[in-house]
Amino acid sequence: MITLNWVLIFSAALFSIGLFGVLARRNAVAILMGIELMLNAVNVNLVGFWRFSNPAVITGQAFAVIVFAVAAAEVAVGLALVISIYRRRKTIAADDIDLMKW
Repeated sequence: MITLNWVLIFSAALFSIGLFGVLARRNAVAILMGIELMLNAVNVNLVGFWRFSNPAVITGQAFAVIVFAVAAAEVAVGLALVISIYRRRKTIAADDIDLMKW
């Protein structure tokens, strides 16, 4: 039987992997993938709390769908920015992106 503790441990591990991916990577696409892992960890938390608190009400699922929509918008905007920066600078390394300096 899977308990809420296991769900929370899995979500914390997933969030930690995403956070490590954001902080340790230099590639902008890998940073976006880390952010997506963190958003998926939030979804696991929402659905886990929904499942173990009150499954008759669909609030956890509704919030998870909203987070999916936000994640899709984040990916679209993030990839558009990465493509735009690549066209201008010919690199997607996060250290080399200094457009806000000038």
